[in-house]
Amino acid sequence: MTHPADRKYSKSHEWFKMEGKEGRVGISHHAQDHLGDVVFVELPAIGKVVKQGEQLCVVESVKAVADCYAPISGKVVRVNENLTADPALLNRDPHGDGWICVVEPSDPGEVAGLMEQAAYEKFCEEESGH
Repeated sequence: MTHPADRKYSKSHEWFKMEGKEGRVGISHHAQDHLGDVVFVELPAIGKVVKQGEQLCVVESVKAVADCYAPISGKVVRVNENLTADPALLNRDPHGDGWICVVEPSDPGEVAGLMEQAAYEKFCEEESGH
C-alpha cells in the first residue's frame, strides 16, 4: 500500500492534508496495519487546542491502546463521528473515510516540517527493518 502523495506525514504515523484554511488529520495505513483491528476511537473534543506532537486522541485495537499525536498545532474544529459507531473505518479506509478530525492550524509553517510521501515510506521501511 502506498500512502497518498497529497498529504504530509509525521514520524508518529499521522497524516495531515490541507483543505483551504483547515487540515484533515488521520493515521496512516502503516499505523493502522501495525495496530490491527481497531475497536474504539476516543475522539478529541471540538475546540481542543493542541501543540504539534501532543496527544490528540486514543485508538484502541485488539492488540494495543495507542495515542495519536497532533501532526501540527491548532484547534480541533470537526471530528469524524462515524468512527464512534464504526471504529474499523480506520482499518478499511485510513486515508479516506477513516479520518479522525479537522484542525485549524495555528502555525501553518509547521506543515513544511512534515514528511512527503516518498520520505515517509522510506521512514516506514527503515523503522520496520526492511
